[in-house]
Amino acid sequence: MRIDILTIFPNMFAPILNESIIKRAQAKGKANIYVHNLRDFSDNVHRKVDDRPFGGGPGMVMRPEPIFNAVEYILSQHGFIRNSKKRRKAQSTRRKAHIILLSPQGRKLNQGIAKSLARNKHLILICGHYEGIDERIKRFLVDEEISIGDYVLTGGELPAMVVIDCLIRMIPGVLGEKKSLHFESFEGNLLEYPQYTRPAKYKRMAVPAVLLSGNHNRIEQWRQRQAIKTTRQKRPDLYSKVKGKKV
Repeated sequence: MRIDILTIFPNMFAPILNESIIKRAQAKGKANIYVHNLRDFSDNVHRKVDDRPFGGGPGMVMRPEPIFNAVEYILSQHGFIRNSKKRRKAQSTRRKAHIILLSPQGRKLNQGIAKSLARNKHLILICGHYEGIDERIKRFLVDEEISIGDYVLTGGELPAMVVIDCLIRMIPGVLGEKKSLHFESFEGNLLEYPQYTRPAKYKRMAVPAVLLSGNHNRIEQWRQRQAIKTTRQKRPDLYSKVKGKKV
């Protein structure tokens, strides 16, 4: 997977991209992540990327030129095309890029959406900022808008980091074991079962005996029951989706 990030704060990403699973994925060649400073693509002599909104109002709006310029540069340099239904048939054999705007108006990210996004070979993440972003970017450039929750953030940088972290772990070979993905929270709309490790007893608190039994069938059954119980208690909205179904 290739991920290109368009932002006016490129230095924000270094601590995230150079640590833990994301760093390991890049070292293994499973993911290539590039951060682009939108100011480098501005036509303005002062490298401005924003301007006052037409019609008046508070704050500044991100201009379309730097973002269009950056996307067109990335696509032209690396043999990708936009993932647009309007593309010509002659282009259909070329690799397609999926362009995402991180926006509070977008679809709220969940595990199902993350799985769908992870199937793309190339993602371009656009981080908005200021009071908003020129509507022409939304209408004529991006393929979809993604939100990470119903709250307001300063910009799209933190949501972009969340999306990247969520997707990278789904790439085959990134995590140590395939089972790690299968038993995580939100797989099948269930939260993960309780986990324990050594010591078996700590300050009079003991690990459930079944986990020490060595009987893998009993352990799997216990974990399934606990996942259902935890989901019912903590996330009744998710439990309602699996209630009555065979899980």
